[in-house]
Amino acid sequence: MRYIFIFCLSLFIFSCGKEKVLQLPEIAHADISEINDVSAAYLFYDETLPDSIELNRKNLISTTNWLVNVDKRLTLKQAIPKIKFLQEKKKTSEHKNESAKNYYTCNDTSKKTLGFTEFTDVVYHNEPFNDYVSNNSGLDFSNKMKIEFKSSEEIYLEFPLFDLSSLVSKKSKVINDIKLVLANQLDSVDIILNFNKNLTFQEYISFKSMLSKLDLKNVTISNNEFIF
Repeated sequence: MRYIFIFCLSLFIFSCGKEKVLQLPEIAHADISEINDVSAAYLFYDETLPDSIELNRKNLISTTNWLVNVDKRLTLKQAIPKIKFLQEKKKTSEHKNESAKNYYTCNDTSKKTLGFTEFTDVVYHNEPFNDYVSNNSGLDFSNKMKIEFKSSEEIYLEFPLFDLSSLVSKKSKVINDIKLVLANQLDSVDIILNFNKNLTFQEYISFKSMLSKLDLKNVTISNNEFIF
């Protein structure tokens, strides 16, 4: 199988004489711009299929870094099950390379080239975080801050550590709201991300890219992500 890539707003793939178009998600100022020793998987948006998604993973090699190309129009409900499937395939492969990582491929709009977002250690849970806590009574919620992304205009912040129990924010101000609440926090805080399953993959990548720029002392973002 032969692949020809044109990285602009879309990824064009020519396979067996047929052209398929995959619209990559866009980010600005990607932290990673070059990866060596790679193989790729593709999650296409295809309205002709019952679930509107097609996975092509024929050329994946388990010992390489994986570039997972997800069409930005897909919802998390459509994309995450396929992504979890790929994660499990690599994890359970007989041939392993512990240093090989997984990345989402994006268009870096600032450089007009490719950018990559690593998700090697991300664990996706198909349930709200509150349900997960209820089912795992030993989990300590005292140092957790929950962010629930319902839409760009409806982001809920919950702070068990503080007198303020919750705050409704939006994409344009959520970083400032987080910094305002956590500015004087001396103890470590673990941020838990929750995403509405109907968000597009573009929206998901935009939120993740935005949070990656959050630079606060004693604040980490959990690798556990919850899809509700």
